[in-house]
Amino acid sequence: MRGFAIAVITAQVLTQIGAFTLPALLPEYLRRWNLSATEAGWLIGAFFAAYVVVVPVLVSLTDRLPARRIYLLGTGLTAASHLGFALVADGFWSGLILRAMAGMGWAGCYMPGLKVIAERLEGNAQSRAVSWHAAGVGIAGAISFAVAGFWASLGGAEAAFLFSGGAALVAFIIGAVVMPRTAPRSPAVPRRLLDFRPVLRNRAATGWIIGYTVHTWELAALRAWAVTFLTLTIARAGAPDWLPGPTALFTAAGLAGIAISVTGNETAQRFGRARVVAWAMAGGALMSVATGLSAWVSAPLAALSVVLWNAAIYLDSSALTAGTVQAAGPELRGATMGLHSMCGYAGGFVGPVGVGLALDLLGPDNPAAWALAFGHLALITLAGLLLLRRVSAARR
Repeated sequence: MRGFAIAVITAQVLTQIGAFTLPALLPEYLRRWNLSATEAGWLIGAFFAAYVVVVPVLVSLTDRLPARRIYLLGTGLTAASHLGFALVADGFWSGLILRAMAGMGWAGCYMPGLKVIAERLEGNAQSRAVSWHAAGVGIAGAISFAVAGFWASLGGAEAAFLFSGGAALVAFIIGAVVMPRTAPRSPAVPRRLLDFRPVLRNRAATGWIIGYTVHTWELAALRAWAVTFLTLTIARAGAPDWLPGPTALFTAAGLAGIAISVTGNETAQRFGRARVVAWAMAGGALMSVATGLSAWVSAPLAALSVVLWNAAIYLDSSALTAGTVQAAGPELRGATMGLHSMCGYAGGFVGPVGVGLALDLLGPDNPAAWALAFGHLALITLAGLLLLRRVSAARR
């Protein structure tokens, strides 16, 4: 069983390794396709929007069909999306379709792949495999920025997307070889599809879901625009020789964020989940404003601000998810986690588009535009914190 878990986790890493190729290369596509910042935000956000639409259907189908079929559909769509960007895409509309395909592909890979592991393993082996699965996906997402930058430096943006598509094809092959061809028997009758009303009656879980939605809103906005922000800041203000390039900088920020996320839930258990989440959201709001203003000062300060902001965002990531899991009733845990994921990715769609709209008001080359684009997220984050506290308090 250890070999089976390693194979599935490897496939998930290969699928995720190209997830952020477009955000990493966004400055190139802004020039190549003459995109507005709003259009660029839509290209990034389409991934999350498509995920939200199809994930409840695809994950529910794994209760009725072998998860292998859903997984192969997901990896196939992911590969087609990346290869399409390398070979076919020539502008906003073709890119938008391919980005939506990538979001649908990830919806068919992430939770179905995790479900395959959970169904085949038990006890400590299951817990360990799930932890490694989360770590593998997180690390792959973080290093995808550096991977994209590396391949683009060798053969342009097309080379980066060809690599991402090839990696997804290898994941498809792994899934076809190792995943079971039959679905496990379920003694329970599946609940009605997309009926989340019982979940919403749980005020505690709803509060944590609101917090996670805002968390992903902020995280997706930073992931989408950090490389472009750093690229334009370095081009305008210059940078010392010791400062790494934008893709390497954000890879380092992502890896640091994952380390902080792992310890975030332990910190929450020690100091209180609500308190740590409040610290993280308040810190994120502060750093979003500071990062936007740092473009006026220097590239090193901008890089440091991005790293610190990313760290603040990640601090409450595992604490919010663990809060949702603990608040959920055992009979509704799957539905609760499904809504948690859907709402989070909905926030992930809105965040990049909102930054793009703000940038278009003044132009991405204007530092004041970044102060507005990143700074407005502080209001979103603080409003989310207030709503989380009010909804959670209402259950008492």
